Amino acid sequence: MSSVINTRPANLVAVEDVQGRADHRRIPINQVGIKDIRHPVKVKDRAAGEQHTIASFNMYVNLPHDFKGTHMSRFVEILHREREISVDSFRSMLIEMRERLDADAGHIEMSFPFFVMKRAPVSGVESLMDYQATLSGEVCKDGTKMWIKVAVPVTSLCPCSKKISDRGAHNQRSHVTIKAQIRDHIWIEELIDIAESEASCELYGILKRPDEKYVTERAYDNPKFVEDMVRDVAVRLNNEPRICAYVVESENFESIHNHSAYALIEHDKDKPSPTRRIEEEHHGR
Repeated sequence: MSSVINTRPANLVAVEDVQGRADHRRIPINQVGIKDIRHPVKVKDRAAGEQHTIASFNMYVNLPHDFKGTHMSRFVEILHREREISVDSFRSMLIEMRERLDADAGHIEMSFPFFVMKRAPVSGVESLMDYQATLSGEVCKDGTKMWIKVAVPVTSLCPCSKKISDRGAHNQRSHVTIKAQIRDHIWIEELIDIAESEASCELYGILKRPDEKYVTERAYDNPKFVEDMVRDVAVRLNNEPRICAYVVESENFESIHNHSAYALIEHDKDKPSPTRRIEEEHHGR
């Protein structure tokens, strides 16, 4: 007589998979998952090879109309598969998430502080500057898309204020944000460099008096409207072959108003721009 050995622990009983029930409302969900879960990460650093930091993760999949819910614990299990997430493992996480959640599409964002050691322009004193960076990815049946986003604090000086004033010009801190869809590897520092070089002046953690003189005069000699900054950054991104699409934003935290000035340019290089379409239609007449 054969016997069957029950390997289930005595205190573990079968429970219903409620999320797996059918749903009869016939409304699909675009994104469902978890937000703001923190995990250690290591990211590539142009100067030091890599740096270690903490990222906040958002992980989503789509949910078909006939499924009641998704399995939230599986997102955390995927995230915890590695003690420290790297950029190299990010893409494989996307693919695994889509497969384990049995989804048509998935989306992951990891946002983290990124640090760059900078030298003051005159004294050469070194200090760390921190920037908020985000790596995001989308996976679907058609493939995978990867984006890098970085918010860069800079100085902007108003050209109008400089033109109409006998003394000085109003200036303020601004944020230039670049979100770039990439074809090939690009350093976060390269995007930071583009944003800082197209502002009135960049920021530093520590400045001595000769440095303060330099950055004050540098901004005064290089006035930029918020429109100038997004357009100048867009020109640089248009000439970068490793970037296939981008969104560039600039927000000036105005020093003489109680509101911000804001501008945005969005461009997909694989699609003709509205200006180009108009020109083509004009020449085609």
